[in-house]
Parts: sequence; structure tokens; C-alpha cells
Amino acid sequence: MAAATARLRLMSRWWGSRPAATRDRAFALVFTALSVAPPLSRLGAQFGDLPAHGASVASVVLTLGQTLPLAVRTRWPAACLVLAGTSFALHEALGCPATFGSLGLYVALYSVGAHQDSHRWVVPLAATGGYVVLSVALHVLGSPDGLADYVLFYMVLAVVWGLGVQVRGRRAHEAERRRLSAQAAIAAERSRLARELHDVVTHHVTAMVVQAGAAQYLTAAPDRVGEALDAINGTGRRALAELRFLLGVLEATGDSAPRTPMPGRVPDLVEQTRIGGQPVELVEDGEQSAMAIGAQLTAYRVVQEALTNAVKYAAGRRTLVRLAHTPDWTDVEVTTAGTADGAPASAALRNGGPHVSGGRGLTGLRERVEMLGGQFAAGPRPEGGFRVHARIPTGGAA
Repeated sequence: MAAATARLRLMSRWWGSRPAATRDRAFALVFTALSVAPPLSRLGAQFGDLPAHGASVASVVLTLGQTLPLAVRTRWPAACLVLAGTSFALHEALGCPATFGSLGLYVALYSVGAHQDSHRWVVPLAATGGYVVLSVALHVLGSPDGLADYVLFYMVLAVVWGLGVQVRGRRAHEAERRRLSAQAAIAAERSRLARELHDVVTHHVTAMVVQAGAAQYLTAAPDRVGEALDAINGTGRRALAELRFLLGVLEATGDSAPRTPMPGRVPDLVEQTRIGGQPVELVEDGEQSAMAIGAQLTAYRVVQEALTNAVKYAAGRRTLVRLAHTPDWTDVEVTTAGTADGAPASAALRNGGPHVSGGRGLTGLRERVEMLGGQFAAGPRPEGGFRVHARIPTGGAA
């Protein structure tokens, strides 16, 4: 039973993947075959109850006129209804024998409700007018049916059309839901890339500005000028590498990964900041387990943003970067020392400097860490200086 169900699901998916025109043509052919195959050939819709005549060429042609138009029911539903409806009307008015093909009228009406794009209300109104003409013609030809019979049959046809309209509405609602979901995903991705660009540009440009500013005071020591220029060059190269990484993310589609490897390591970041003149120390506790790319990049960005703020607001103050690894978490802590008398490192820190830096830095970090299910805190230390702390789950997804 399970194997049969699996096969049916596989066949259903295969059939659903076929083009609509192909499915409609196959449906019309099957429907036509059922119209001439016993015992279904004599089952179908009857209207008017006029005296029935035997099968004839006309009855066969009119039966085909009710089944073959179904081959275009999705592409041209109005034309399908005109052909099938006209054939049905002539079939009943001429008293042709009942046929399974007469059910094609119901399929055509459903298709108009489900697939008609233009003149969606004109087609059913025109069909109603045609139905009135058919009812009058049948009455003139001697049909024993009364007004109640005509109204009941019309209501049945209206319900079939209404089912198609309901399906169309659900399909449109689902398409709108997918569109809004896609827009939300695009907005989230734009926000994420904006945060990445902020982190890259703010950190590296700040470092280069500080390094260039320090280099102008080294004219008395030519050897140190060369070191300063090398540091600026290295910072610029790292900035380009990270920008290439972001471009790789933008170019990646589906499950493909960006060709450029993920930028940087925390030790390299610390060394780069130290070369720029900031006294930075790195302490790492525990063995770093395999971290998801999103968690690894977030830890890197936390250190990067914290060191950027240290260079901007606590230049020359001792800075400590501590990484503590456990199987489930990675704790990232960056602290800057206060002044000798215990006051904050600068006026900017007294005013909450890093919190308002560009309006995005620490706020963006908090959002990034909490999105991964982690915890984030940043603020002045009681003994002076500033502290940034993040607890990041190692399995956090990007």
C-alpha cells in the first residue's frame, strides 16, 4: 500500500510538472475516449427532455464539439466555453442521445472561473444570456420542463463556475503570499548586506585613517614610515578581500557558495589593529569547535566592530580580546581600559560613544547576535573603559 501511494505521488508530481497545454490536450483526448467507451458513453447531462433520436453523424460531431475544445481550456477558457456551450445547446435542441461528453460543459464553465484573465464578468453574463436563449428555444420545441427546472439547472452551472472562481482566488492569494515572502527575504538580505558593508568600510577606513594620521609624525624615522605604509597597504588589501567576499555572496544563487573564501580570522584582525598602533592583546580559552559560517562571521564582526570603536574612542588604551570556546557556545569579549584615575577613556565614551557611532554599529551587532539565538551586551565598565560581550551559539545559521 505504501509503495502504491508513493508511486501515485511520484506520478502526480510528474504530471503537475508538465506544461498546462500538454495536460489540457491529454485531458481532452481522455475525455473524448470516455465519451464513446461503454458504459460511460450514455451517462451525461440532459436538459429539456425532448424526445431522443438515435445516434447520427450530427450527434457524434456535437459530442466532439463538447470534448475537444477542452484542449484549450486553460489558454483560451472563453473560447472553450463558447464551443462547448454551443455544441451542448444544439445537442439538446436536436434531441441527440445522452453522452458523457456533455459533462464537458461543466469543465468549460469551471475553467472560465479558474483561468479567465480578461473580461471575467462579461463571459459569465454572456453565458447567462445564451442560457436564456436555449431555455426559450427548448420551451418552444415542446420541452416538458418548467421554470423551476430551468432555474435549478442554471444554479448547478453557476455553482460549477463559482468553484472555479474560488480556486482562482486561492491561487491568487498564494501567489501574493509568495510575492510578499520574497520581498521580505530580499529586504532581510539587503539589511544583512548593509550591515556587512558597514562593518567592512567602517573598520578598515577607520584603521587606514588612524594609520595615515600617525604616519605623518614619523618623518624623523624613515624606517618606521615604511612600516606605517605597509600597515595601510595591508589594511586596504583586507578591505578589498572582504568586499570581494560580499560580491561573491551577491553573485551566489541557490545552494552555490561564494567563490571567495570567508574573510579574515580574529588573530589576523588583532594583529592588524596592533600594527596600527592600538595595544591589543588576544586571549583564547578552550578548543574552537566547528562553527557554522553565520556564527563564525558574527564572532569576527563583533571583534571587528569593538576594535573599530576602541581605535576611534580609546586610542592608545589597552584593549583585551578574549575568546572562550565551549561545544555549544563561543563567548566573545572585548574590553578597553579606562584612564589612570578610573574615568572612561574619553569624552566620547562618557557620552556612550560606540552606541551612537554611525547609528548602526553596536545596534547591528545586537540584531545579528540575537538573530542567531545568542546574547549581546555593551556598555561602560564601572572601573572605566568599555566592554562588548557576545555569546554566540556555534550552530547559528547565517
